[in-house]
Amino acid sequence: MQHLDTLVAEQALNWLNEGETVWFCTVLSTFGSSPREPGSTMVARANGQHTGSLSGGCVEDDFLERLQQGEFAERVRQERYGEGGQSDRPQIQLPCGGLLDVLIERLTPDETNIRHMQDLLATLQGQQPMLRSVSLSDGSMQLTPTDTQGGQRIKTIGDRIHIRVGPAQRLIIAGLSSVSRYCAEFAVAMGYDVIVCEPREEEYQDFSCPGARLETLMPSAFIKREGNVHAQTAIVAMTHDPRIDDLAMIEAVKTRAFYIGVMGSRKTSDNRAARLMRSGGLSAEQIERIHMPIGLSLGSKTPAEIALAVMADMLRSMRGIERHAL
Repeated sequence: MQHLDTLVAEQALNWLNEGETVWFCTVLSTFGSSPREPGSTMVARANGQHTGSLSGGCVEDDFLERLQQGEFAERVRQERYGEGGQSDRPQIQLPCGGLLDVLIERLTPDETNIRHMQDLLATLQGQQPMLRSVSLSDGSMQLTPTDTQGGQRIKTIGDRIHIRVGPAQRLIIAGLSSVSRYCAEFAVAMGYDVIVCEPREEEYQDFSCPGARLETLMPSAFIKREGNVHAQTAIVAMTHDPRIDDLAMIEAVKTRAFYIGVMGSRKTSDNRAARLMRSGGLSAEQIERIHMPIGLSLGSKTPAEIALAVMADMLRSMRGIERHAL
C-alpha cells in the first residue's frame, strides 16, 4: 500500500466529517500497461476536487467530467476502462491496449461511512493488515483482521469484493548523506511514507525534501520505539558513521522490516558484520537479514546512481523477486 492511499483515506474522512458526499474509487484489476496497481485509490467530491489517482490521467479526467455531469448516483458500481470497456467512450484507451477495472463507491456523510473510513485510515497507519469487503449489491462494507501479507490483493467471492489493506510502505533513513538525500526523494516519488532520522544539526539544518518527515533523534531510538516499524517498512543506513549505521542495524534486525541495508564496500561490510556479531551481539541469522553491500550491483558511481540501485533492490525485495531471477 502506498502512502498516497493513506492521504486519500484522510481526505475522504475530512470531507465526510464536513458533511460532503464522496466517491471512493479503488483499482480492482489491470491488464497490460497501467501506472497504478490493484488496490490503489482515489477520492473525489461532486465538484471534481480529488485526491489520489487511478491511472496516468485519462481515466481520472473522464471520471471527474462524468461525476460533475451527475453520473455515478448509485451506491456502488464497477467501471471498466480501456479496450473492451466503455464502447460508447472510445477515446478512453490505455497504453498497450490495457484494461482497468474500477470500483466506485458513493459514500454519504453518515455515521456508518464515517466510522468505516476512520477504521480504514487506522489500518493504513497502523500495524494490523485487514480485509475490506464491499457488497456489489447494496454497497455494505466491513473490515476484518487477516494474517495474509502477500499474494493476490483483490478477490471477488459471490457478490462481494475483498480488498486486502494494510500499513502504507514506509522507508526509515538512518542519517543523512549525499546518497540518502536522493533515496528520500526517490522514495517519496514511489509513494513511500519517508522518515529521515538525523540527530546531527549540521546535517539536517539544510535538509529539504517535500513529502519526507525529519526526526532529529538517533535512528536506533526511533526504530526501537514501538509502532514505528511494521512489515511494510524498509530501513537503510548510508552515513559511513558506525555510531549511526551500526546502532541502527542492531535495532533494525529485531523488527519485522522487509528490507534492511547499510552502505559500504565488501571489505567494509565484512568488517561490519564481524563487529556487529562481536560488539552488537547479533546472530548469524540476524546478520543475514542485512543487505550489505546495499543495493543492486548496477555499476553505480554517483550518489544518485547508488540511491537508484538501493531503491531498485528494495522494490525487488518487496515484490518477492530473488536477485538471481533478475
